[in-house]
Amino acid sequence: MTRPLADTFLARLAAAARQEQFLAVVSRDEAMARWREAVPHAPLLPETVPLPEALGRVLAADIASPIDVPPFDRALVDGFAVRSADTDGASEAEPRRLVLNREILACGVAPALTVGPGTATPIATGGVLPRGADAVVMIEATEFEDGPEPGIALSQPAGPGRFVGYAGADMARGETVLRRFTLVTAREIGMLAACGLAEVPVVRRPRVAVLSTGDELLAPGSSLAPAKLYDSNGAIVAASVTENGGLALPGGIVPDDEAALEAALNGALASADLVVLSGGTSKGAGDVSHRILSRLGQPGILVHGVALKPGKPLCLAKAGDVPVVVLPGFPTSAMFTFHEFVVPLIRALAGLPAREEESVEARLPQRLPSELGRTEYVMAALSRGTDGLVALPLAKGSGAVTAFSQADGFFAVPATRAGIEAGETVRVSRIGRAARPPDLMIVGSHCLGLDRLVGRLAGRGVSARTLWVGSAGGLASLRRGECDLAAMHLLDPETGRYNAPYLTAGLALAPGWRRLQGVVFRAGDPRFEGVSAKDAVSRLLADDAAVMVNRNTGAGTRALIEGLLNGARPAGYWNQPRSHNAVAAAVAQGRADWGVAISTVAKDYGLGFLPLTEEHYDFAYREARRDEPALAAFLSLLDDEGLAAELAGLGFTRAGA
Repeated sequence: MTRPLADTFLARLAAAARQEQFLAVVSRDEAMARWREAVPHAPLLPETVPLPEALGRVLAADIASPIDVPPFDRALVDGFAVRSADTDGASEAEPRRLVLNREILACGVAPALTVGPGTATPIATGGVLPRGADAVVMIEATEFEDGPEPGIALSQPAGPGRFVGYAGADMARGETVLRRFTLVTAREIGMLAACGLAEVPVVRRPRVAVLSTGDELLAPGSSLAPAKLYDSNGAIVAASVTENGGLALPGGIVPDDEAALEAALNGALASADLVVLSGGTSKGAGDVSHRILSRLGQPGILVHGVALKPGKPLCLAKAGDVPVVVLPGFPTSAMFTFHEFVVPLIRALAGLPAREEESVEARLPQRLPSELGRTEYVMAALSRGTDGLVALPLAKGSGAVTAFSQADGFFAVPATRAGIEAGETVRVSRIGRAARPPDLMIVGSHCLGLDRLVGRLAGRGVSARTLWVGSAGGLASLRRGECDLAAMHLLDPETGRYNAPYLTAGLALAPGWRRLQGVVFRAGDPRFEGVSAKDAVSRLLADDAAVMVNRNTGAGTRALIEGLLNGARPAGYWNQPRSHNAVAAAVAQGRADWGVAISTVAKDYGLGFLPLTEEHYDFAYREARRDEPALAAFLSLLDDEGLAAELAGLGFTRAGA
């Protein structure tokens, strides 16, 4: 060794000796506590990006659909739009003859003619269902008949709603379809595109500067000299940053020179949200990083030495507002400590949840039938039951995109089985490695107010998923232990009370808010002038030209409608969308003349409104689980003044106000 090199080496040894007591080892929990106390693990501020660039990003706000999807009632098969009443009794022995209307409804063609009694209109899959029609018959079930009035002979009856996809059945205008902090994958891109959105707000990706230190390191691709090593840590760390939602800023290799490393660190601190170095953390001769960090800004070094194997020399620091992590030089130690301390921070800054395993076992709560001879893949949402995870199958049909947004994964039903029995365990393959069961599963009736509440809940770090199956369906799901809360507005006709009469042993009711339900109609319709809602409906039931729009079975509004109809089945009865918005859309677009919805939605669509009742929108839950953190957070939000103000803006009144 030459004299200059020897002097340099001895100087480094002396410096290391002076720093010998700096490596003060603390426990893993203590190191993590110091790190999280000094460095906020919270999402960065949002930015708006074009839709294609949102892939792999995290939504910074709830996304509500600006339109109904689909925006109109449509045919699900190629065939003929008909009035279902005209097909009653049709058979091969006694076919029903229908005269063809003189228009063909291909995709993108707006109907011009009404389907009257005894007529049918040719329609393609996806075509707009014309007024007057309430069903579609497949072309295979018909025979063409030529003549002065061309027609078809129908050999099968078609019930109301047969092969019809209703407007808003997938997504209703104003409905929250994707929630804040949702990871945007190809499925979410499809949903956003279906809503017509060209750009979306996302959490900004954390910029992570990646530096490698060491005189012995070379960049991959260069000629390997004696006593040199290729830098693998820099490549691994940069790739892991990208894999976990960050934007890697490669800083290359910095020699074991204090001035050079200080300059590199200052540059990184000026451009990054987080700086990660590898190497130079031990008490060896090349240990210079801790001396630099001690003078770059407060609070400085938080931890230098953690009781981990491997990973003991880890150094955690913060210079001003920028956290700095100095990983051990050995690759195994570097990656172990990186995933233990750095990955959670990067994912938090990017708005991503903690990493999860790629597949999990879950219990199926109800029997799931399947067709023998075909392997069936079933989308499922995961919920936490009393005895582990529960897999809730999502049956929305091949044309729906919302099943993907609500699903955590999928499981397969083998071709050799006719179904999976209730209580059986299935292995759910994750859709996206970051997916995890929500802290709360809420099932039942949809409400814009609940969307706002869930958004506020996310701000408190509590994730929630909502599934809209109607009030009765939500209560049944709660009784089976599939969810944490049932959102409901069920009126008991015997007592005149909402919700409470339907509770069974062990269930409690949390009062939510009040919503005004009423009959909605197009403004200016003289049939609704100067009369009450009930009188207007009585008139319309005697009007054969009047078309209603109903609600889905199990919805709280459906029970109110049935009371109004008193056993009647007027035109439009079988049009049964699943939301207030879809009802309003049907009336606003002239596909129906009246329906029942809340006043908030009527106002949003510019419709007339005749009040019926102030309903109670409440939440049922299991009393024994009241004090569980996520449920307790939900219940406490019901008394939040900020939420009360938002509800008032929607036209709702908080319970007890």
